[in-house]
Amino acid sequence: MRSWRFFLPLGVFAAFVGVAAWQLTQTKDEFVHSTMVGKPVPAFSMRAASPDRPGLALADLRDGKAKLLNIWASWCLPCAAEAPQLAALQAQGATIVGVAIRDRPEDVANFLARYGNPFTRIGADDLSELQLSIGSSGVPETFVVDGQGVIRYQHIGDIRADQVPMILEKLREAGE
Repeated sequence: MRSWRFFLPLGVFAAFVGVAAWQLTQTKDEFVHSTMVGKPVPAFSMRAASPDRPGLALADLRDGKAKLLNIWASWCLPCAAEAPQLAALQAQGATIVGVAIRDRPEDVANFLARYGNPFTRIGADDLSELQLSIGSSGVPETFVVDGQGVIRYQHIGDIRADQVPMILEKLREAGE
C-alpha cells in the first residue's frame, strides 16, 4: 500500500510533463480570426477621421463595388510599414476605405502626410466599435468586402509586398 502512495505523485507529474511536451509540439495560430467572414458588415456610421476625406458608413460598402476595408491607426508601426503596399494596391485599381482606431484628427493628418493617403474615405472609430463588431482584433487588418457589404476575406497584420497580388485576387473574386 505504501509503494502506491509513493508512485502516485510521480505518475501525476509524468502525465503533466507528457501533456506539456505534446502541447509544445502542436502548431500554434497566433491570430484571432473573425467569425464575420461570409457575413454582412453590421450597420455603422462614422464621422470623418481626416478633414480631406469623408467619413464612412455601411451604405458606402453597399454600392455594388468590392473594396478593401483597412483598419489602422497613426500610432501603429506596422501600419506605417504597410503604407507602400496600400499605395501599390490603390495604383492597381483597388478602392480602399479606412477606419482609424482610437486616433486624433491631427495624428491622422500627420500620418497621412508622412506615409500617403490611399483611402477614398476614412471613418473615425473612437471606441473600436466597428473594429470589434467585424471581428478585428488589432491593427492593421484588412478586409475584402463585396459590393453588397459582405466580408469575403480577412488579412491579419500588415500587408507585405509579396502579398499584394493575392489581395488583388481576393478583391477581384469579391467583385464577381
